[in-house]
Amino acid sequence: MKKILLSSALCATLVYGADVLPVEKRTFDQSKFIPDISLVMDASYVDRSVKDAEVGHLEVPGVVHGLLGSHSHGDDNHATYNAENGFNLNYAELVLSSSVDPFFTMDGIFHFSENGVEIEELFFTSNALGHGTKLKGGKFNSNFGYLNEHHHHSWDFADMPLVYESFLGMHGINEVGAQIQWTAPTPFYLMAGFEILQGENEQMFGKETIGDVENPIAEGEDGPALYVGYIKASHDIGDTTILGGISYAQGTSRIDHSADAENPHAFSGDAKLYGADFVLLHSLDSYSSIKWQSEYLERELDGTQFALDVDGNVTGSPSMLKKQSGLYSQLIYTHDKNWKMGLRYDTILKNDVTKAGFDVEQPDGLDKYTAMVEYHTSEFARFRLQYSQDYAMFNEDGQREKINTIILQANISIGAHGAHSF
Repeated sequence: MKKILLSSALCATLVYGADVLPVEKRTFDQSKFIPDISLVMDASYVDRSVKDAEVGHLEVPGVVHGLLGSHSHGDDNHATYNAENGFNLNYAELVLSSSVDPFFTMDGIFHFSENGVEIEELFFTSNALGHGTKLKGGKFNSNFGYLNEHHHHSWDFADMPLVYESFLGMHGINEVGAQIQWTAPTPFYLMAGFEILQGENEQMFGKETIGDVENPIAEGEDGPALYVGYIKASHDIGDTTILGGISYAQGTSRIDHSADAENPHAFSGDAKLYGADFVLLHSLDSYSSIKWQSEYLERELDGTQFALDVDGNVTGSPSMLKKQSGLYSQLIYTHDKNWKMGLRYDTILKNDVTKAGFDVEQPDGLDKYTAMVEYHTSEFARFRLQYSQDYAMFNEDGQREKINTIILQANISIGAHGAHSF
């Protein structure tokens, strides 16, 4: 017995020094939790039927402008993915992920581009509350809908669906805040979640003051200004998995285009967003599958539209009500571990705009059609050829532009990268 105690004391001395510490005071061994590190590169070659100088001026009437190409709002310059004809280095994504201790994990996703560096996501997660409850805090992609939580490099197409980017911008709902989720103890997957977010979305939600602080066009809000809730369920039937969900988001809206060179304006009001998603995945064998994925979004913007002159002075402030909806539906066939192909249909279904109590007529047929085929050399590298016809864009003269786009995309990663959610 004495020999055993002496050996234990000797080991403790070697690890912790001459003064042997009691177990509860020993230093946590962080070396056992070295982060997983990965780097993702996304590049593309684009051949678009509209010149770069013109594409930034196109709009989806009554919904949004500046979806394609690079565009500016004041001092901010935004470049969408696949922005220019020719070669594009869209981004490099650096991912760090690790357990912190027995109670928390932490993930960081950093985007590097030729314009700078931004924190895409940085959050902690804890399952320590038990009872099927998970807590998340930091900056993260909301679990609203289906596609929103997925990163660009895991999408099945090189660009975001029309309705998502039109309503929420190319980053979707990506916010600072807190999230709590509860998974029910049911024989099938059933999860409910709630999020309190700061509310700084580029297309729909916002809370910043517009104009001069002392004499603002629209006053801002303090504290969190966006609330998101959702319920998701999934069930397996043989080789088929069915996933569905409903989502709701509500918050204040501040859209500041006061520095636009053409038609400066701003919007202040309230915003609501409803979502329904459905995914069906049928496995044919170990590598082959068919996946049908669809989402429907409907939004309501209710507030005041401010018309401005070039000096930023308000020239009009009529009430504005927008009730708009749209969907995308895509079918993906995975042939084997190397080849995949797919089709996607996008549309804006409803585009009702009321200004100062009067209906504003909007064009219909805001559709887009996309096809793609991709080849994987391995799970770390894939190359995609994509073609689309876009009938949703109009020029400054109110004429529809038929936009044909060919994209050759390369997406390559190195390092250890966690699996993406289904």
